[in-house]
Amino acid sequence: MKPPLILASASPRRRALLAQIGVTPDRIVTSGVDEAEYPGELAADVAGRLASEKAASVAAENPGALVLAADTVVGVGRRILPKAEDEATARACLDLLSGRAHRVYTGVALAGPGDERRLRVVETRVKVKRLTPSDIDRYVASGEWNGKAGGYGIQGAFEAHVIKIIGSYSNIVGLPLYETACLLEGAGWRAS
Repeated sequence: MKPPLILASASPRRRALLAQIGVTPDRIVTSGVDEAEYPGELAADVAGRLASEKAASVAAENPGALVLAADTVVGVGRRILPKAEDEATARACLDLLSGRAHRVYTGVALAGPGDERRLRVVETRVKVKRLTPSDIDRYVASGEWNGKAGGYGIQGAFEAHVIKIIGSYSNIVGLPLYETACLLEGAGWRAS
């Protein structure tokens, strides 16, 4: 009998992505992990650390379950962009991304029964066209940026501003499906 699968994320995008590969979590449980980055920490390291901490935190409260957690971080050079919670932050992020390439990192962690721990950090490079002030105004007015790392969601109107993607599209949305499926299969968990 396979262990129950807990998704340690309230993100509807992650649930929808899992559904694409036939995975339905038995439960959704969010962790109370502090998402602050450490001074000098790089974006890839933040994504991996937070995903691991979220999985471990939820697994500690749910022995016998398999816990899947993820965290997505957007980096421009050595700078980590915040999750946009207000229009000013969204505009600042979009100004920084305009006409540049950036990297999206998602850490995917799996904590299993016992001390089993698995982690993958996936990187996708994204090139954005030079955004005009009206491009930014329209996108901010859409509200799609709210709560999104880097101030945008690729799965909406912002995709019209993306010139090039190198890597996993689902990683930009918030859960790299190939790596997630491999982690689950490696732990002996298969979709029913």
